Amino acid sequence: MAPPRILLCGDVLGRLNQLFKRVNSVNKSAGPFDSLFCVGQFFPDETDRLDELMDYVEGRAQIPLPTYFIGDYGVGAAKVLSAASKNSANQGFKMDGFKICDNLFWLKGSGKFTLHGLSVAYLSGRQLSSGQQFGSYSEDDIDALRAFAEEPGIVDLFLSNEWPSGVTNRAAVSDIPSGMSDSSGSDSTVSQLVAEIKPRYMILSFTYNLHGRRPYSQGDVTNESYHIAGTKGAFYAREPYSNVDAVHVTRFLGLASVGNKEKQKFLHALSPTPSSAMSAAEISTKPPNTTLSPYALADQVDRPKEATKRAGDNAPDSQYWRYDVSNKRQKHGNGDGNKVCFKFISSGSCPRGEKCNFQHDVDAREQFLRGVCLDFIIKGKCEKGPDCNFKHSLQDEGESYSRKRPGSGNNNAIRLKECWFCLSSPNVEIHLVTSIGENFYCALAKGPLVQDHVLLIPVEHLPNTLCLSADGEIELGKFQNSVKMYYKNQGKEAVFFEWISKRGTHANLQAVPVPSSKAAALKDIFNLAAEKLGFEFVTKKFNNNSEGRKWLRTQFDKNLSCFYVELPEGSILSHLVEENEKFPAQFGREVLAGLLNMADRADWRNCTLGKEEETKLAENFKKRFEVFDPSH
Repeated sequence: MAPPRILLCGDVLGRLNQLFKRVNSVNKSAGPFDSLFCVGQFFPDETDRLDELMDYVEGRAQIPLPTYFIGDYGVGAAKVLSAASKNSANQGFKMDGFKICDNLFWLKGSGKFTLHGLSVAYLSGRQLSSGQQFGSYSEDDIDALRAFAEEPGIVDLFLSNEWPSGVTNRAAVSDIPSGMSDSSGSDSTVSQLVAEIKPRYMILSFTYNLHGRRPYSQGDVTNESYHIAGTKGAFYAREPYSNVDAVHVTRFLGLASVGNKEKQKFLHALSPTPSSAMSAAEISTKPPNTTLSPYALADQVDRPKEATKRAGDNAPDSQYWRYDVSNKRQKHGNGDGNKVCFKFISSGSCPRGEKCNFQHDVDAREQFLRGVCLDFIIKGKCEKGPDCNFKHSLQDEGESYSRKRPGSGNNNAIRLKECWFCLSSPNVEIHLVTSIGENFYCALAKGPLVQDHVLLIPVEHLPNTLCLSADGEIELGKFQNSVKMYYKNQGKEAVFFEWISKRGTHANLQAVPVPSSKAAALKDIFNLAAEKLGFEFVTKKFNNNSEGRKWLRTQFDKNLSCFYVELPEGSILSHLVEENEKFPAQFGREVLAGLLNMADRADWRNCTLGKEEETKLAENFKKRFEVFDPSH
């Protein structure tokens, strides 16, 4: 597959007509290009260009290709970004861009995502005082990037708005634009991030006046060796530099602002091969003009990691925890009872493992993945209130997670109102429901792995399907048999699995169809996945579904989380998750995605559809399933 072709741009400053005229020209002569990244201030610095911006935002003018920006400040930023934050399509944990309008996406805060095979990391906004809603980044954004930096793999592009202090160290003096100074307006935090992330390309837009003092700088940071920056009146491409403790080099690129009077380069084309598709030899190749890292002093290059602790760290563990939770929520497991491991919550893993001094809170990690605000999860409140883009409700029955508001009813009523699966809740997506019985209903899965991926959900708010009444168990059996027959009619077999959190979210049993030709491999692939996670399934085979579920109830311990899967040939594989054991909440889906060669669909958030398309799929499923539906 050919490498993606991308365009990079410096400060836009609301000059969208001029930018997209140039983009169309370049696309026609040298394209087509896959996407455009804008670093530096995206919004106007003068009110007279606001109408030009709004023409694109409101659809009167068209954006020619997918465009991503991080400079979320300037005239009109608050209005446009507030509206985008409140859009239901942008709710939840999104790192691949909030949609502003067709082909325009806002990269908010910090994050890491994959686009056209490229690993892209970013830090949006500037380092300003706290309390500003847009245009600045927080300590949480910094900590999240540090967590991503320790994940396996190389970051291809790193985008940031602030200029990294020291980037011109060891650079050829003759190549540095005249008047450019690194003595003011730079950000040491970005320098530290780049040194840790080690992107192949770092991209930013930096602004300084002609006397060499830069009031601010803009840029993008990624875990690969390209750093791209835009300057006011200057274009700067630094020689590649080597990274400490990494074999690949980093390239830094500074871009001028759109429409700059000096007519310096503001648009740059790049066609990098994703690091995931490169050989070890290709990744480690160093051009002859490669310099030492500008962020490490000469006497630090060969110094052990422990001797190069980041400036500003008050404790050696500062990147691992963010919140003191004493007197806020009772923790469980090993580690310091007053602090949680931010690294574990944000990335799902921690290189310290059992040696970590802080809590690895599996339940908090689950809520975080569901798009719940991190402050709300840990502190019980969020100072941003309605302006926060994340959810302020928990799908949980634990008393310590209950959020009783002044003047509200009891906690149970709040829980039912906020639940995604209670039919009486305003949060339930009723357009996905396909049939309703006395005790159970069937609904299409949100972000389905494959077509006809459905959920069997008890009408009553129950923590799992192993605590059903006798009538509920009978009706569940009927739904399962009907789904099996429906899949069988299409030449497929049914796989049922359930993740049971000890905190007791609303139960849902997932049903996924797999081709009959792959059914024989199911047990082996689940066992192989378990082996990689370091556990073994308890396995037993049954002649009928009823006997199997009776056995499951004897295995279940309500004080522990549990995962089980029911296979087409009658085997049931179950696993009780110990108190401090790491277990991915989407394990069942991830295993099936691997079996079906759909690794990119392992996360449901990568598969979400619009409401109109979801409604159409649900109606089509109803028609096909009607003859099998036990509720009819």
